[in-house]
Amino acid sequence: MRPRKVKYRKKHRGRRKGKSMRGSKINFGEYGLKAMEPQWVTERQIEAARVTITRYMKRGGKVWIRIFPDHPVTKQPAETRMGKGKGDVEQYVAIVKPGRIMFELEGLEEENAKVAMKRAAAKMPMKCRFVKRGQYQ
Repeated sequence: MRPRKVKYRKKHRGRRKGKSMRGSKINFGEYGLKAMEPQWVTERQIEAARVTITRYMKRGGKVWIRIFPDHPVTKQPAETRMGKGKGDVEQYVAIVKPGRIMFELEGLEEENAKVAMKRAAAKMPMKCRFVKRGQYQ
């Protein structure tokens, strides 16, 4: 899960302040997983959460992933002296702000959806909350 093509290979780090304006409502499913803290979510964390949800659902229902890792993170090699420019792209991350709906579910009962989202929240690097359509919006 990474962008196929990018206009610029390297980006500035940016700041993680403020709340999420877009993507803060449930648009597709009945239940969602909402971020409560700002954080970078890596492509591996997103995939781990997706696998956890689909395994718990036993292929029943439908899952929507509402975040995409499109922000490149660079890193200098170990034991490199200062200077010599910006490092190579190490990984891609999704910038998640508080209030962002990261995953949505449909086709499960509320108790089962709650357990599936709780397991997915354990894979995320920030505090998350289980939300229903029409609640907290």
